[in-house]
Formats: sequence, C-alpha cells, structure tokens
Amino acid sequence: MEAGVRNNLTGQIEAIKQDGLMAQITMWVGTWGGNAPRITSVMTKDSLMEAGFNEGDQIEALVKAINVVMVKH
Repeated sequence: MEAGVRNNLTGQIEAIKQDGLMAQITMWVGTWGGNAPRITSVMTKDSLMEAGFNEGDQIEALVKAINVVMVKH
C-alpha cells in the first residue's frame, strides 16, 4: 500500500482492546516487549476487521499529525 506519509514506525502488536464500535491497538516500537516504547491508535472495529490485525502481528504505524503537544513532567 502506498501512502503519502513520511513518518513511520515498525513494530509488533502488543494488545487489541475492543469496546462498542471502537478498537484500541497498542504496538511495541522497534524491539519487542520489555521496556520498548509503545504507540497506541484508536480506530473503528470495522477498520480493525478490514486491516486484519491480530496480537503479535508485525505492523507499521504511519504517523501524520498537524500538532505535537509537549508537557513538562
């Protein structure tokens, strides 16, 4: 699939949660498990089924955003 997105992260699906019409997918970025960074995406259940995602799948997160919000901890 071709996409006009330059920022991409490769990883593995850690967890999929489904509730109502929505699904939340969390993936490890880079190396799998342990303290690896994670990224989470929310999509409709229909989109999840269409993509065919399952826990453990190798996937790519394409990131396109117009805003980045930084906060001090």
